[in-house]
Amino acid sequence: METMNTFNFAGKRAIIRVDFNVPLNSNYEITDDTRIRAAIPTIKKILSEGGSVILMSHLGRPKEGPADKYSLKHLIPDLKAKLGVDVKFAPDCIGKEAKTLAAALKPGEVLLLENLRFYKEEEKGDSAFAEKLASLADVYVNDAFGTAHRAHASTTVIAQFFPGKSLFGYIMDNEISSIDKVMRDPKKPFTAILGGAKVSTKITIIENLLDKVDNLIIGGGMTYTFIKAMGGKIGSSLVEEDFVEMAKKVMDIAKEKGVNFYLPIDGVNADKFDNEAATSISPIDQVPDGWMGLDIAEGSIKKFSGVIENSKTILWNGPMGVFEMPNFQKGTVEIAKAIARATAKGAFSLVGGGDSVAAINQFNMADKVSYVSTGGGALLEYIEGQVLPGIKAVRGF
Repeated sequence: METMNTFNFAGKRAIIRVDFNVPLNSNYEITDDTRIRAAIPTIKKILSEGGSVILMSHLGRPKEGPADKYSLKHLIPDLKAKLGVDVKFAPDCIGKEAKTLAAALKPGEVLLLENLRFYKEEEKGDSAFAEKLASLADVYVNDAFGTAHRAHASTTVIAQFFPGKSLFGYIMDNEISSIDKVMRDPKKPFTAILGGAKVSTKITIIENLLDKVDNLIIGGGMTYTFIKAMGGKIGSSLVEEDFVEMAKKVMDIAKEKGVNFYLPIDGVNADKFDNEAATSISPIDQVPDGWMGLDIAEGSIKKFSGVIENSKTILWNGPMGVFEMPNFQKGTVEIAKAIARATAKGAFSLVGGGDSVAAINQFNMADKVSYVSTGGGALLEYIEGQVLPGIKAVRGF
């Protein structure tokens, strides 16, 4: 299979599926450019070899067709600044004008197509729509890991029109090799840290991980469903009653498989869901009535940190508490620091999933871990053991 480093882009038009689904403020200014920054190396590599680039992406969820607030034209000033070249814009992603602009591209030039999701055919995975996009270029590059779990026209179906000329960009390559390091060939001991609010969203991940990890650490709101399953008192902490039995089963499976299953031993409680709430600390299974657990406390931090620092492979998905509130972020900060210390000692650490990524960025620690995944849903489905259509379309499995 061709890669970014083996393919000769000279004189070729490369159509790249990027993930430029970035947040914009009311003045249409980008408030977080992480996804655009991540795609720049792939674009620059093609331009530097004498290729030209056609960029395609979605932005937001336009329901009624074209709408100015979802137009990719708002990204042009930022793209120009980052690439140092002029960026041409096609006011449509298919059709006569897009074709004319694409055909006229010279080596080193960049064309940005309008939002793919202005067409319902994109999300339907329509073959005729994919073929129209494919007709604009000589080679297809998928660099949108964040949409790799969707069988859309531009992420999956289009690859069939580029036999032998479909490849992954650097983001996709890095994502896949980093996740494979964790999920297919982890150095032991392998520790997974799962946090966040709900057990229900993580249950298939937990089940898949129990076959691979040595240690599984649970934190965040989902802790209390497990504590309830063990007969503990959880006050008015978050609980998913429908998953209490499932939580029991998960702990039994962990025991059977010899996985060390770690739950917090103490927690920081609040009398209401508010940064300014009164707080108290209690054993995790003795939350007073009317109080809710919003973070892990010192004992849990110490226990978890010890496990993390003795690990060789670490996967972190989900915060330890309500880190958005300063008074309940300590657990998440300290776990991030423990992961950073383990990484400094040679462990491979992968952080993924929206909230963990937000936390690691908020605490300015992204450069202290091995890899921060850009794909929320795609990463989770990959960890669950699913085959992602966007990956399969290019590499065949």
